[in-house]
Amino acid sequence: MEFGVGWLDEWTQSSQGGRVERSASPSLPLEGAWIVDLDGVVWLAGQPIAGVGEAVGLLRERGVRVVFATNNSAPTVDELIERMRRADIGAEPADIITSAQAAASLVRPGESVLALADGGAREALVARGARLVDEVRVDAVVVGWTHDFTFDRLAQAADAVRAGARLIGTNDDPTHPTPTGLLPGSGALLVSVVTASGHQAQVAGKPYQPMIDLIKTHHPDVTVVVGDRPSTDGLLARALGAPFALVLSGVTASGDPVDPPADVTASDLRELVRGALAQRAAD
Repeated sequence: MEFGVGWLDEWTQSSQGGRVERSASPSLPLEGAWIVDLDGVVWLAGQPIAGVGEAVGLLRERGVRVVFATNNSAPTVDELIERMRRADIGAEPADIITSAQAAASLVRPGESVLALADGGAREALVARGARLVDEVRVDAVVVGWTHDFTFDRLAQAADAVRAGARLIGTNDDPTHPTPTGLLPGSGALLVSVVTASGHQAQVAGKPYQPMIDLIKTHHPDVTVVVGDRPSTDGLLARALGAPFALVLSGVTASGDPVDPPADVTASDLRELVRGALAQRAAD
């Protein structure tokens, strides 16, 4: 997919209230599949961001397939669907792709796994046919976002990796956005296992190949990637050949360095979608 000159200037953030202004440039594609992040885009720590239900509804009215791709491996798919329901978004399991599923794709059915992760990763591993065990002699160690990360669990995971287990991270996000600020993310937990074991990890989530492969397999017609973190969502967009729409409702604030550069920037998902519809009407 190719884009004409002017994408970087399509919308610019105004100095008044973080409002997004349109300029005369090509519009975002209102077709195919939009890949939309969850944490920092749809909600913060499960609390819906204003207008997300309206935004998703507007896209669906135009025939856009909205697919939610999250690096958060902690919630189960049913928990994600319930959170979206509270945000006025209807969703089915086929609408969701998670880093937990990407990590599980790296495990062969029947393999033993020590999971330092919450329910979403465990659910995906069981669905894959893995055996979850609590011992050192295992085929793989999977690290995901969890509150149950103690010194003893770290030592157990490091021992397992030194004994020959493959180390898999659901993602390497350093932080996790909440309404009150940033918390340590899965990457902060994963790096401690890497350091303690002396072995590198294979990372599954955005923007790495296992997540790219899952998306391409199920949604080959991606036209836009929406997210709040350039290092994951932006790189995913580049890998999929789609424009990156950055929203400033999560980990990235106005004035922060953005690499890779966003093709479009908006204050939040509602502003992004409203602007895309207005631009299309003006074309």
